[in-house]
Amino acid sequence: MVQLHVKRGEESQFLFNTMVDAHLETVIQEITAIYNGRLKVDRICSEIPELADHGVTLPPNMQGLTEEQIVDLNLRDEWEDKCVPSGGPVLRKDEIGRRNGQAPNEKMKEVLMRTVEEAKALISKKQVQANVCVTMEMVKEALDQLRGAVMIVYPMGLPPHDPIRMEFEDQEDLSGTQASLQVITEDECQLWWAGKDMQRGKKLQEYIGKNEKTKLVVKIQKKGQGAPAREPPVTDEQQKQMMMHYYRRQEELKKLETDDDGYMDSEWSDRQALKRQFQGLTNIKWGPR
Repeated sequence: MVQLHVKRGEESQFLFNTMVDAHLETVIQEITAIYNGRLKVDRICSEIPELADHGVTLPPNMQGLTEEQIVDLNLRDEWEDKCVPSGGPVLRKDEIGRRNGQAPNEKMKEVLMRTVEEAKALISKKQVQANVCVTMEMVKEALDQLRGAVMIVYPMGLPPHDPIRMEFEDQEDLSGTQASLQVITEDECQLWWAGKDMQRGKKLQEYIGKNEKTKLVVKIQKKGQGAPAREPPVTDEQQKQMMMHYYRRQEELKKLETDDDGYMDSEWSDRQALKRQFQGLTNIKWGPR
């Protein structure tokens, strides 16, 4: 198996296993699906704490309004009575007016937060350090865990306008958000290795040879952005370690310089010690025995 260390810019994303005779069209398609799937999991994991703290999302026409404005405009959230958390709601007002303030109780909140941590760990970038390859099955498993936790806490489901439900149903609207800049569609995705654009329509072995035990660092990028910048010879962490080692070495050398003449005060370096010993002048104490 060929192992691809997928990066975007200088940031590691995940490890991906494939074969040398794999078509690059298929490789790019699978890598793009995993990359975007991980982004979806991250977006859901960032919304669930808000759900746990302040309940479901208000209808778009009520978001950001004060209670007085809602009364004046005669607006009503028809989903408030339908989407009730298991065990009953706890009132926690959302100061920014985005959610209805009918939060789950502590036990249900713990279910949500624990599942978020488990889903994050499953597709974490730390899997690269652990040499664990992330697959589409792992991404789907993380999504299933999150979906199951939400169903436990909200058995009647979430409102159709709630971003978590929209993510689960692939109806999310990311236009105008920072998250939309991170998404790379399959059509606009390019795979770069060693400063080369790995062209669709070719096989992986046309670039890397036929060694199945090859490990590569590849970068994904949107079309039209050109070749990704070359990485520095050492990472920030490596540079930090080198600077710490250099500083410790400097301190050791300074200490050795100050201790160079320290042996002159030692008993073994006293040139008169043998003479005093013959004269019986050693171990003389002034005072009563």
